Amino acid sequence: MAVDNPASKSASARLDELTDLATPLGIRTVVTLRIPDQIAAGVHHLDDLAKSCDADPQALARLLRFLAHRGVFAEESPDEFSLTDIGELLCDRTAGGHGAYLDFDSLGSRTDLAFLALPQAIRTGEPSYAAVHGRDYWSDLDADPAMRAYFDELMRSQQRTTAPQVATLYPWQQVGSVTDVGGGSGGLLAELLVTHPHLRGTLVDRPQPVATAAERFAERGVADRAEVVAGDFFSPLPAGADVYVISRALTDWSDKHAAVILRRCAEAAGSSGRVLVVEVMPTEPYVPHLSPYDLIMLVSVGGRERGVDDFIALGAEAGLALTATYSGTGGLTLFEFQADRAAED
Repeated sequence: MAVDNPASKSASARLDELTDLATPLGIRTVVTLRIPDQIAAGVHHLDDLAKSCDADPQALARLLRFLAHRGVFAEESPDEFSLTDIGELLCDRTAGGHGAYLDFDSLGSRTDLAFLALPQAIRTGEPSYAAVHGRDYWSDLDADPAMRAYFDELMRSQQRTTAPQVATLYPWQQVGSVTDVGGGSGGLLAELLVTHPHLRGTLVDRPQPVATAAERFAERGVADRAEVVAGDFFSPLPAGADVYVISRALTDWSDKHAAVILRRCAEAAGSSGRVLVVEVMPTEPYVPHLSPYDLIMLVSVGGRERGVDDFIALGAEAGLALTATYSGTGGLTLFEFQADRAAED
């Protein structure tokens, strides 16, 4: 298949492609109707596909042929459709898969639809999710068990890559106790406790993920060394741990909120404890202004991508000084902070 050369197209044609809504919404529609799943299961004829999703055959034909011209489906013979390599991706309903994300009923699509109120987000610097959906992102998770389950599984899928690195990069042999702040369903803390049997851990998060985390600790055989605390990181945290980990959470919050979270960690850590910030630094393809990720953070939760200097500045605002960094693969970076003695003096 020949690849279009953007430079050969007129500015008008390129603008039409940039502003097309029919394609992204059409793809989400066939995902929601489970058309790719039906084709993968052996249903190929238009009438059978329409019957399987209770759709109007002629309307569905128009959509499938439109998407066939964009490489999502192929019409092998009249009214007989198959999947292309792109279409096959739409069958993946696992957390992080395209099918799970693009379904209109999913948290992924609800996140993307927050872009409908992007002008408000740009004017105010605040997320636009609630303007579109009637409640903010975190309230949506609390109100819908399916969305919470999707979010928890997505976080677990990320931790399968992140947690083993955190468990080996940092000198945990010098640590006796760790508190995972906003630790979600417990993937990271469970990995730390399994890898380092001398560690004791506490997880702090909202009631729903805390309940899931307790089950995870039991499954991993570390429940006797793990405590769960229902709370949030804008309130005082349990004091006295050697290390307070805040993993891949600050990106979800504005600078103002992120500084408060770090300040709570600093207060709990005191003068002798450490605060360990785990984040993925912008790398290909998630480079600010190259991918949409930074804008997704804005419209959904009011967060943003940050570089190294940004995290150092946030730490300083919370009374913390950077003492060490540890680099993993794929941009994963661990920032170790301690109380800034110079600032205290």
